[in-house]
Amino acid sequence: MRPVLYVLSFLALIALGFWAYRENYATQAALKEVEGLQRQISGLREALTVQRAKWAYLNRPDRLRELATANFDRLGLMPMEPSQFGTAAQVSYPAAKLPEVSFTQDVQGTTGADAETGTETGTGAEGL
Repeated sequence: MRPVLYVLSFLALIALGFWAYRENYATQAALKEVEGLQRQISGLREALTVQRAKWAYLNRPDRLRELATANFDRLGLMPMEPSQFGTAAQVSYPAAKLPEVSFTQDVQGTTGADAETGTETGTGAEGL
């Protein structure tokens, strides 16, 4: 019985060593992938920072004012005045469509169809 136990223990030890070996390499591969993704994220953040700086540079008020002045005749720009804007009362909003009522119910619990025929449905108060 002892030799069988030794052989099984030895096989279990080999199996666990093989499993640990595979897990080690899988972990190293995952860490390399995460490192690559972190590098990619860092590069994208840097590119975003550069684009934000470029956007701020191109939207400087003095630059936009110079462009508007240079292209005044071609664009037909006019100075903004308060009279060019409307009021909130002038805005036409679409009328809200109410959902259709499929049946009516009176205070005592009978529906409109039951009220026309004269039959009464229970209100649930009979048992009181």
